[in-house]
Amino acid sequence: MGRPTSLLRLRFAAFAALAGALAAYYAGSESLWNATLWWDVAWLTLVLLPAVFAVVWFLLPFWRSRPLPFAAGAFAVLSVVLSLAGLGALANFSKLVTMTLLGFWFLTFFESVLWVALVASVIPLVDALSVWRGPTRHIVDKQPEVFTTLSFAFRIPGERPTANLGLPDLLFFALFLAASVRFRLRPGWTWLAMTASFGLTIVLTVAFDVIGLPALPLLSMAFLLVNADLLWRAVKRRDWRISRWNA
Repeated sequence: MGRPTSLLRLRFAAFAALAGALAAYYAGSESLWNATLWWDVAWLTLVLLPAVFAVVWFLLPFWRSRPLPFAAGAFAVLSVVLSLAGLGALANFSKLVTMTLLGFWFLTFFESVLWVALVASVIPLVDALSVWRGPTRHIVDKQPEVFTTLSFAFRIPGERPTANLGLPDLLFFALFLAASVRFRLRPGWTWLAMTASFGLTIVLTVAFDVIGLPALPLLSMAFLLVNADLLWRAVKRRDWRISRWNA
């Protein structure tokens, strides 16, 4: 029992340190250095994105907890309360936890890893159409305050404007990451590739000087490519069976 207990304490200490660092950064980000555009992009992609999505990694052990929908609902309510109270940074991370828990819960409806792969193959098209001419485009152009509410904000050092990811992006990140654990794929590489995919989306958005690009295409591609050989084996086995895991 000694080693598992030590690992649990180490994990908790690492999460506490991460939470403290993120809290300090979000509290004082506007007072930090004001760098050029591409230095800001580098900071977001190489430091802040990995730090934020490390929170999802630390929550991963809860992917099969029974009260997931109730916990997600509680954090959703908390997000609204914090937003109304003007505590935007706390509401920001409450939204992250909400969508992470929802992503974990949605995974329970998938009978096989191939269902997950099918979703990963379809949602990029849906997301691209939504951003190009659909509801996402309308919200971003006509109701930016709604998009701000329905997104996670990444604060840029020394500036008030933020880079934002939509809440569905957070949900599918959590779903794919939990699927990599449940179906014995490659969780570590999956987390790394998907985090990098968000960074690449930011880079392309800045490089092409557009308001925003859909994040789910590269996210899905990252999940599929990192686990391609294992998914192909499942296809050859026609593994559409219900996956079992310990209660």
